[in-house]
Formats: sequence, structure tokens, C-alpha cells
Amino acid sequence: MIIGTAGHIDHGKTTLVKALTGVDADRLPEEKARGITVDLGYAYTDTPTGQALGFVDVPGHEKLIHNMLAGATGIDFLLLVVAADDGPMPQTREHLAIASLLGIRQGAVALTKCDVVTPERQAAAIAETRALLAGSCFADAPLFPVAARNGEGIALLKTHLEQQAGTREADASSELPGRFRLAIDRCFTLSGIGTVVTGTVFSGSVRVGDTLSISPAGVNVRVRGLHAQDRPAESGHVGQRVALNLVGDFAREAIRRGQWVLDPRQHLPIDRFSATLKLSTEESVALRHWTPVHVHLGAEDITGRIALLEGDSLPPGADMLAEILLDRPLCCAIGDRFIVRDTSASRTLGGGTVLDIFPPTRHKRAAPRLAALRLAAAGSPGSALAHQLENSPAGVLLERFAQAWNLPDSTSDQLVQMLELKRIDTREGTLGFSPAVWQQLGERLVAALAAEHERAPDMLGAEHERLRRLTLPTLPRSAFDPLVDEALATGRVAQTSSWLHLPAHRVTLSAADKDLWASFAPLLSSTPYQPPRVRDIANATGASEDTIRALMKRVARTGKLYPVAHDHYFTDAAVASLADIVSRLHREHGCARAADLRDQIGGGRKVAIHILEFFDRIGYTRRVRNQRNARDEHVLRDTATPRQWIN
Repeated sequence: MIIGTAGHIDHGKTTLVKALTGVDADRLPEEKARGITVDLGYAYTDTPTGQALGFVDVPGHEKLIHNMLAGATGIDFLLLVVAADDGPMPQTREHLAIASLLGIRQGAVALTKCDVVTPERQAAAIAETRALLAGSCFADAPLFPVAARNGEGIALLKTHLEQQAGTREADASSELPGRFRLAIDRCFTLSGIGTVVTGTVFSGSVRVGDTLSISPAGVNVRVRGLHAQDRPAESGHVGQRVALNLVGDFAREAIRRGQWVLDPRQHLPIDRFSATLKLSTEESVALRHWTPVHVHLGAEDITGRIALLEGDSLPPGADMLAEILLDRPLCCAIGDRFIVRDTSASRTLGGGTVLDIFPPTRHKRAAPRLAALRLAAAGSPGSALAHQLENSPAGVLLERFAQAWNLPDSTSDQLVQMLELKRIDTREGTLGFSPAVWQQLGERLVAALAAEHERAPDMLGAEHERLRRLTLPTLPRSAFDPLVDEALATGRVAQTSSWLHLPAHRVTLSAADKDLWASFAPLLSSTPYQPPRVRDIANATGASEDTIRALMKRVARTGKLYPVAHDHYFTDAAVASLADIVSRLHREHGCARAADLRDQIGGGRKVAIHILEFFDRIGYTRRVRNQRNARDEHVLRDTATPRQWIN
């Protein structure tokens, strides 16, 4: 169990820790010379059951709250220290408010310096302290009168802390571990050892030899050695203070307090997040939208602004959904607690909980968006994922959801199975769709085709990419492909050449068009790779060029022809064969060149260039200088001729 002290300066926090552990937590020469704590101090003591109690001793001066916050985040148990001669003081109140805002719910009070006051003053100090705690989560916290100099009451307090540690250890197995995350509150170099970082493990576990990331810097490191609760160990886990000896290709200056050392999958630097924010009851005026603040999260202190999502002001003691915009990136996960202070860092304004690390750029105040944040505030990833799936027709990236919630792989898999998701692999990750949303997408696809047939009855249908845009423009191509495949397999959609259409829809030529088409179709098929142009066909049939050109466009709408170049149409069979040739050239030579294609099909180089330019236009190939590279993700069916090249 990690115990954090709290209280006003000169109320005896460090002396009390020494009495409990035998360790002087003041480690800096300045602290020993002046007799005040300037930075975080650490001490450990063993319990009779072999457990280790870890103490984080924080400074009590009002100008050192930023150091106090770096140590307070991540503690399990608050030890509020109040001097009997002074009673509660300003930093007593501020530290207590910070602990409440950080979600610390277990604690005890040590009334120090009882040996230098009268019984009447001690009773008055107890009453003042109880009045301070009334109405807070620590209202029923036990109070222990102590005198660190003569040991009075120390044994009783220590016994209570050991009992609390035993209770917490028994409950620790029920916590979801998540992926490893540790907030760095100290970083130093030891001769012969190298770089060492320390902090409290927020989630997960770490072992010697693990590869981790320093975030947001993005530095990769390896754990060469490890201490957990001040003891050499092979592993450390959530709820422990851990020291990691890190090695890797990095400069010592690249690692500092405030950063995180974590599982590489959790390296997600962000500059804004959505949260629930509560304004302190100590504030006299409401907090306004776009107020500049200091944000303390983990051991970091970053300036930023608050954008309120449910109004223009937040009254004292109230809470509201908000977005926190930061002046530089940090790393966090849903559920992390944070504190906000004013721009002069002179007072604590409030605090809150991270609810989303991937907030949208638009419609931030829309009802479904606010509902999603309230579900996240309830702390149920399953309910949050179900709501997100319901309101995300383009699917949810499951890896990103797991990163945001810091879910272990086993929990992510359980959620996917419980919700019976349709999963599709994409370049960005695995997209998840609820069964209902996937069915709705299929219905939208069919409805989009029906609307297209009504709009353009003389067209055979829609090419693949156009139909995707008509169905849902934000739906990734990798998800649309299996949607089309399912529709084709079930017979709800049919395909003719490269066109998708409803099974009952047909485009037919008039009798006159059929006769004219039959008169010159053999000319195109007899020389498939060098078919005659419009003027050549007009000369051969005696029809005008305008008549032949108009008929070629109408035939192209049926999917039997492709306009490869101006007034130069190829049959669908010829285009499919040419696509195979280009694909084979790419496999054999790593690319397709006009000269190689000319050698394969005969004829002039100019025709070969026209063919390759046509494949560039429809997305089958991509030009790189004087050669073409195949687009692996496309097939000819998926890259039908766009409308503007036909009409």
C-alpha cells in the first residue's frame, strides 16, 4: 500500500514518517539545512506479514503544491497530518481538497505535536479537524493523537496502517490490471547503474527485460533492473512504488519527471481530452468557458484551457462535462484523475476524470456525444463500447478503444465476444460493427442502388467506389468490400462486368442500336488490343462519327465497353485481359512499363501509354516517373470506370 502524507508546512509530516519507518525522507541538503521539505521524499517499512508499506512524503509549502501533486497522484491511502498547536491551516484544506478530487477515499488523521499542547488545546484541535472533515469522504476517518519525538501514539497508528494494507492486499486481485503504466516522479543517474526512474504503478505489471516506451517523448527503453517497494525484484505491479533501471539509445535529458514509462501500445501522446470536471466549493465565482489553467495529471504539470460542453460557466461545487485542451502533449487513459489550478498556480480550482482521449473535432455538444461521455463516467467499458458501436455506422477501431480504456487483451476479447461483433481487418486496425449496424449498412447499400437506378435508369448501375460514397462516404473501403461480397452472395445485389446493380435492373439497347452495334462489334473483338477508333468505325459502317460516338457511350453504360482514350473504346474482355498482363508484368519486373506492355500486345508505344494512363485513372495502377506500380488493395472489379469518363 502506498501512503501519502498531506498537510500544512511545519506540521511534522517528515518527522512522523521517520517515527513510523525509521527513515528520514528529506534527502536534499537544502531540506536538511532548512528543516522543511522541498521535494518528494520516500520511505518504506515492513509489516509483520512481510508486506511493505510505502510512504510518499510531500512538501507542505503553498508554493510547492506542484511537487505535492506529483506525489499525490497514485497513492492509495491519505495520511492527513495536523499539528495540535495550529489546527487545520490553508494547506491542510487544499491538500484535503486535492485528495478528494483525485478520488482517494481511504485515509486517517495524525494529530501531531500533542506533547507540546494542553489537553484542552488538543481537544480543540480535534474538534477543528473533525469540523474540517465533515461532509467530505474522510468524515469518518480515524484520528490518532501522536507525538513523534517521544513515540506517543505511533504504535497505534502504525498498527492501523498495517491493517489497512492487509485489507487492500486482499482486495487487489479483483482489480483489472490493464497494460503497464508508471508516472515518473523521479529520474536520476547512478554511477555504474545508469538511468533510474521511479514512480507508482498505475496499472499492469512490469518484469526485468521488458521493452517499454517513454511517453510522450516516444523513446524506447529496456528494463535492466527493478526494485519494487524498495526491494530488488523481478517484477512490479499495480499499487507498488517501483524503481526501474532503464537502458536504450537515449540521452539522459530525454527522460524527466512528468513523463510516463509504459507498454508501447499505450504510447498515445494527445493534446486534448474529454472529461468530467468539478469546481471546488472553495471557489467564490463560477469558472468560465475557455479559462486558462494548469493541468496536473500523473506527475505532469501542463498549461491549457477548459472548454465547457454543457454551458458557458461552471458554478462552485458543481460538475460538468468539458474538454481540456493542452499546450503540449501528454499521455493518459480513461479513468485517470487530474487537478486544475489557476494560471498563477496559486490555488486549486478543481479536478476531474478523463472520459475520452480521442474527442471528435465536430459536434462535441451533440446529445449522443454527451451520452457517450456520461456512460464513460459510469466506468463500464462494455456499455461505452455498445453505445459507440450503435452511433458509429462506419465502425469502431477496437485497438483504439482498448488503448483509450487501457484494457488488457483478455478483456478486449471478452467484450468482442459478448457483443458478437462483426470484425474486419484494416490497415489502421480491426474495425468492429454491431450486428444491427452491419445489417443496416447492407440495407443502405441496397437503398442507394435503388435510388441510383431511379435517378439514372439508362445506366447499368454504379461502380464500386461510387456506390461506397452513396452508401456511406465515411465507410472505409476495406469494410465496404465484404459488405458488397455479402450482398452479392445473398443475391440482393448483382454485378455485370464492373457495375453493381439490383438483380432486376437491366439496361437494354433499342432495336436500332442493337443492329448498329452488331454491325461493328466484331471489329472491336477481332483486334482487342488495337481496336478501331470512332472515325474508323464510322468509315467502315457508313454512319456518322456523332452517331457512332453516341452509341459507344450508351454501350459503355451497359459495361461492355471502356473509354480507354478519347474516341477509343476497348471491350470489357480486352480490358480484363490487359489488367492481367499489367499484373503479370508487375510480378515479373516489379513494375509495368509502356515498352514491356507494347511487346506483349503488339502495336505502337502510343497505344500502350494510353492503356497505362487509363489504368492510372481508374486506380488500378499508380504512375511513378516512367513506370507503373500495381495498387495491391485494388482489383479490376473495384476500380470501374468513373462516370465522367463515360458520359
